[in-house]
Amino acid sequence: MSLAAPETLHAWRRLLRRVAEGVAAALLAVIFVAFIVQIVFRYAFNWPVGWTSELSVIAWLWLVLWGAAFVLGEHEEIRFDLVTGSAGPRGRVVVGVVGAAALVVLFAASLPATWSYVTFMKVERSSYLHIRFDWLFSIYLVFVVAVIVRNLWKIVRLLRGGGGEGPAA
Repeated sequence: MSLAAPETLHAWRRLLRRVAEGVAAALLAVIFVAFIVQIVFRYAFNWPVGWTSELSVIAWLWLVLWGAAFVLGEHEEIRFDLVTGSAGPRGRVVVGVVGAAALVVLFAASLPATWSYVTFMKVERSSYLHIRFDWLFSIYLVFVVAVIVRNLWKIVRLLRGGGGEGPAA
């Protein structure tokens, strides 16, 4: 392994993060534009349209799950740290490993049923845009896999001595 490999890996990681943030920003822009179009059509032309509302809901769903999967960092998540805040460094590692392992097990256990449901939903389409529901709900599969991978990486990092996180400020 060359010396440049970690730098290249870090550059790729930064690029992927920027792309993920760009996708989230684009989804937010879609919500905003659909909202403005809905207002203009309803109040300027007295022509209520449903597709703008549907587009906003779909973009919001994708934005929340995409952001949780790829944009939000671990330090940006909401937590209740009553246990970890009062524990020492070793206790934080134990709680972190147990919590991450529980999430991996629960999300992995839900994956087959989630896959089955999402693929089954190909028979339904959205009301206005006629987008198949399996395409709409596929972001949840991406989210589940991302949660599993992130928590597996958290376990590895904690067991390697990455340390438990201190209490939140």
